Amino acid sequence: MTPNDGDTIVARATARGIAAIAMIRLSGADALDIAQKCFSGANLSSKDSHTAHVGFMQSDSKTDLDQVVVTIFRAPSSVTGENVVEITCHGGEMVSHRILDALVNEGARPAEPGEFTQRAFLNGKMDLAQAEAVGEIIHSGSRRAQAISLAHLKGSYSVVLHELREEMLDLCGYIELELDFSEEDVEFADKNRLSDLLERTRALLEGLIESYRYGSVVRDGVHIVLAGRPNAGKSTLLNALVGFDRAIVSETPGTTRDEIGEETEFEGMRLQFVDTAGLRNTTDEIESEGVRRAEAAIRKADVLVYVYDATVGMDDEEQAYLDKLKISAPDLQVFVIRNKCDLLNEYDALDGQYALSALQSMKDEMLITPLLSDVVKSVEAKENFGEGSFVVTNERHRYHLGKAYDSVVAATNALSKNMSGDFIALDLREAMNELGAITGATASEDILDRIFSRFCIGK
Repeated sequence: MTPNDGDTIVARATARGIAAIAMIRLSGADALDIAQKCFSGANLSSKDSHTAHVGFMQSDSKTDLDQVVVTIFRAPSSVTGENVVEITCHGGEMVSHRILDALVNEGARPAEPGEFTQRAFLNGKMDLAQAEAVGEIIHSGSRRAQAISLAHLKGSYSVVLHELREEMLDLCGYIELELDFSEEDVEFADKNRLSDLLERTRALLEGLIESYRYGSVVRDGVHIVLAGRPNAGKSTLLNALVGFDRAIVSETPGTTRDEIGEETEFEGMRLQFVDTAGLRNTTDEIESEGVRRAEAAIRKADVLVYVYDATVGMDDEEQAYLDKLKISAPDLQVFVIRNKCDLLNEYDALDGQYALSALQSMKDEMLITPLLSDVVKSVEAKENFGEGSFVVTNERHRYHLGKAYDSVVAATNALSKNMSGDFIALDLREAMNELGAITGATASEDILDRIFSRFCIGK
């Protein structure tokens, strides 16, 4: 895998399907020449970088294919660091397909998945963490996930890792220099500075590793299970929460027998709801399976919304179930809903419970806003996330941060025991390698190929 393999690559940069416009991107040393062979407008070779030109794309038989806008970006001032040409044509499958064929016939090679971003990385336009952020932005499922990925793309997270790695490298060099002059009893590495660096690094890595719990929730969404006795109004509440009739609602108990999932976004957070079968003892084989699945879903949930019928009340068995659940699953956030309060003439407020009517909430979403707001706040409080903190959302990054943390702890222990600089330097270099694997400084070719192969074609 090299950035200068001689190929000029081409791919559609916009999604397939009917649309107003489509964009086709070329990248490589011959991008301008290949585009020119198919373009009847301006002489691209004489035009400045970052300029746009109107003309017609043509086939090899000089048949006009479409009127287009061609924008050129000369190396190294382009997204890939190579010569880049972006051709904006009318949308639809046929037009873009014929233009792609014409460019391939003139020498361009169809791009592999993620190859444009891979070339940007290999040509130093971004590091590996920033390149992965591109894919995360594309796949982000909420505003918060997109915002975190955009922060990574901007590079502030990479800068912190790079500066930390550089400081480690300096100190490691001094330690190894001391070893070369060990017989002369010369000290090049300041032990206080080294101790301070190790402590700062340990605290920073610990914070980044801890942030992954929150980051993974932001990335994947908060998994919220609706549970309770049959006919408590769980399905009506699900419909109110997502804003449309997702689940079948019936006065007949036991209507929901399988999990029903739907998601929405609230305060920038992706919320994934699962409506489950009513919890009760039953001889019905299908309903019993639904109950088992409901209990399994609760064990996997981030948040449990337990719904009971206010006209019936919560019996001792239900309360005992909730009390037991809070002990067996202490990390599970539990919200208790007194549903159907609109059917009561009056009712007392109960601490820790939300009195509402799922049916009325279908008509007025503000009735469930406090519940959703508290759900989001509970997740943030549990993960102890602070505004302005770096948030890790990538499992690969979390793994390498964990390995780097272990090496820093080992180096700290070696220093406190006055062990030979050999051990400290070895641990520091292992930590540097792990941080380098995140930014791409030490990542293997196989790892790079695996990462970029997950991208879509044209990115």
